[in-house]
Amino acid sequence: MDSKVGGIFESIGNFFGGGDQIPWCDRDVIAGCEREVAEASNGDNEERKNESIMRLSWALVHSRQKEDVQRGIAMLETSLGNTKSPLHQREKLYLLAVGYYRSNDYGRSRQLLGQCLEIAPDWRQALSLKKVVEDRIAKDGVIGIGITATAVGLIVGGLAAALARKN
Repeated sequence: MDSKVGGIFESIGNFFGGGDQIPWCDRDVIAGCEREVAEASNGDNEERKNESIMRLSWALVHSRQKEDVQRGIAMLETSLGNTKSPLHQREKLYLLAVGYYRSNDYGRSRQLLGQCLEIAPDWRQALSLKKVVEDRIAKDGVIGIGITATAVGLIVGGLAAALARKN
C-alpha cells in the first residue's frame, strides 16, 4: 500500500516538476571550464579553444542558475553562424534547445530540436529531449485549462451565491 501511495506522489511530482533526465552542472565545473577557456585563449591552437568554449557552453546551459543558462544561450547563438560542420551545428542546436528548455521557452526548444533532427533524424538524445519538451508543452496546456476551469467555476459559484442571497 505504501509503495502505491509513494508512486502516486512521485507521479504528481513528475507531472508538476517535469521529471526530465537532463543533467545539472555545478558552479565548480563552470569555473573550471572558464579557466580552461582562458588558458586556451592564450595559446595558438584554435581547435582547442573551440572545444573549450563548447564545454563551457554545455556547462552553462546545464546550470541551475538562470543567468548561467542565458549566458550559455548567448554564447551558442553567437557561435552558431560560424559553424561549418554539420556535426558541430547539430551539437550547438541541441545545446541551445537544452538552454531554452531550462529557460521554460519550450516552443523555441522544440523548434531547435526540429532543426537538429533535420541534420541527424535518428539522434536518440535529441529525440528524447523532444519528447520531454512536447510532454511539458502538453502538461502546461492541461494545467492552464485546469486553472481556467477553476476560475470559471469560482466566478459561476460566486454569481450563483449572489443570486441565491438576493432571492
